[in-house]
Amino acid sequence: MGRRTLCILFLAFIAIASAGCSRPLTQREQGGLMGATIGAGGGAIIGSTIGHAAAGAAIGGPVGLIAGALIGDYLMSQGQKQQQEYDHNQAEIDRLRKENERLRQQQNER
Repeated sequence: MGRRTLCILFLAFIAIASAGCSRPLTQREQGGLMGATIGAGGGAIIGSTIGHAAAGAAIGGPVGLIAGALIGDYLMSQGQKQQQEYDHNQAEIDRLRKENERLRQQQNER
């Protein structure tokens, strides 16, 4: 396959993949996409040094996809934990404000 054919196939794949996204990507999906891109690029560079850029990209892409998705999944779970902690802290702040207001009203009644 020629370089031009590979470029056209790649652009067609990107156009089809981006047209299928009806909602924003999750961190896992973003990580997988970045990992696949970096893996394919790195694999192509390494493969070109030995004369097999396409094989390097074909190996590097899936490896990068898996690594990127795992990293994205970890970041997504960390974000969820942080949101839960934030919600818990906000509820505690609201509770303390109400308690403070109750104590002020109680003190003013005396």
